[in-house]
Amino acid sequence: MSKSSRTPGDARPVAANRPPGRTRLPRDIKVMLVAAFLIAIGFGLVAPVLPQFATTFDVGATAAAVIVSIFAFMRLVFAPAGGALIVRLGERPVYVAGLLIVAASAAASAFAQDYWQLLVFRGLGGAGSVMFTVASMALVVRLAPPESRGRVSGAYASAFLIGNVCGPIVGGLLAGFGLRVPFLVYAAALVVAALVVQTQLSHVPAAARDAGATAPAMELREALRDSAYRAGLFSSFANGWATFGVRMATVPLFAVAALGAGPESAGWALAVFAGGNAAALTFSGRLADSLGRKPLMLAGLLVTGTATAAIGFTHDLPWFLLASAVAGIGSGLLGPAQQAAIADVIGNKRSGGRVLALFQMTADSGAIIGPVVAGLLADQLGYPWAFGVTGGVLITAAVGWLLARETFRRPAASPAPPALG
Repeated sequence: MSKSSRTPGDARPVAANRPPGRTRLPRDIKVMLVAAFLIAIGFGLVAPVLPQFATTFDVGATAAAVIVSIFAFMRLVFAPAGGALIVRLGERPVYVAGLLIVAASAAASAFAQDYWQLLVFRGLGGAGSVMFTVASMALVVRLAPPESRGRVSGAYASAFLIGNVCGPIVGGLLAGFGLRVPFLVYAAALVVAALVVQTQLSHVPAAARDAGATAPAMELREALRDSAYRAGLFSSFANGWATFGVRMATVPLFAVAALGAGPESAGWALAVFAGGNAAALTFSGRLADSLGRKPLMLAGLLVTGTATAAIGFTHDLPWFLLASAVAGIGSGLLGPAQQAAIADVIGNKRSGGRVLALFQMTADSGAIIGPVVAGLLADQLGYPWAFGVTGGVLITAAVGWLLARETFRRPAASPAPPALG
């Protein structure tokens, strides 16, 4: 892919007199946002009660943690198959099938009779999860107007964030009716999301309607020749390591063990991270559509990396919460820009199933490897090393983006009308 070229599918007209990033979002994107909210709120229902539910089968904390890890492991293993299915069958059928597989997994988990049944059912859910995750990314790539990709990615992330915040609250209330109930409600939410996507999403991708045809699927070797895609893989791995791995596994341990704070302090840290993330998402997508992807990626990785490293050197709760909030802001800066950059590489006119599957695999790999490495460093050398190395991984990813090309191309302005008189 040449440094100055744009993929054929990106050549879509911009409405006259409408500034970049202000294009009206397609109806299909709004359908995707509704589905994202339903999925996220459903996942949030289950997340707080899953470890407790596992321990009801007379297992310890380690076995309960495996129930959580098997989901991520199966996502990683099945990601290539999900990408291949998207190329063969299309995005929407894989999206709906993945949602229904996870719904069946959640419902079966509610009726699990022993630990091993629960382990198998959660593992199957991980396979379905990566199917709809990669398919949803592929749909957003195909449906989002090129000049508004950052804004669309920011809106999509916001829908997930709101759902993730609301889900645990509702899940905690439902747990009072029994630990199996949230799983059934999660399954119902996923079935509703599948119905929304199946019945409300257009059967023909927007790019195909505009251009009349689609190009062959993008191959991995073509994507890997692009410096922006390679930088995106590294930043996806780093973000998975820090945001989805260390934040969930190591931050709560640090709050209790190193700061001597109560377990509620870990909840506060996750809450202020989410708050910072939400604040940044209100403007980061639009900035990615006006300033470009690289400035937001560089700022987000540097801010997140520095704040994450600083967590390990905090000695009291206020500074710990401040560093967590700043890390959330950095994560909100880089998220929409990263997704938009990958979408720029693929373009609207062709499927990027395999390309997106590898991108997702790097995030899942980071989420699995990061907590293990951080845990070993914390045990052997202390928490400053654990968080310092995590921050260093993010800052190294910023160096990768510094050397990568800028994928955003500002749409050509509409010609001014001739002067009269």
